[in-house]
Amino acid sequence: MSLNAEQIRLVQTSFAKVKPISDQAAVLFYAKLFDIAPQVKPMFKGDMVEQGRKLMAMLNTVVNGLNNLDAIVPAAQNLARGHVGYGVQSAHYAYVGSALLYALEQGLDQDFTPPVKQAWTDAYGVLSGVMIDAAEQVEPNTAA
Repeated sequence: MSLNAEQIRLVQTSFAKVKPISDQAAVLFYAKLFDIAPQVKPMFKGDMVEQGRKLMAMLNTVVNGLNNLDAIVPAAQNLARGHVGYGVQSAHYAYVGSALLYALEQGLDQDFTPPVKQAWTDAYGVLSGVMIDAAEQVEPNTAA
């Protein structure tokens, strides 16, 4: 479970370019997610603007923590365990990854180069793998 320094740099520098348009990026993300996985839409019952801000804040924390994955893994595991209670399943992580890459591609435009895409794909793969493993250890009747 690791990313190399160049991958981390690419993710961090590209995310810095997305931050100024974070509200729009979140809208793109959720629109794509609900388009490719309409079955997850009922899981989102609150204010979607606020949900988008939470998403972008979480991404910011993760992106900034990529230099020290050991520090962010427990938080990612706890987040995944909590999401089980909302009905999130392992298969949903692929949809989230696709929606994330789409939003980044739209937001970054020409700056979403093949190396940037690969770095994000690898980073998401590492974190989603950790989250899926944690979620699969939760007993369905004990999920929050």
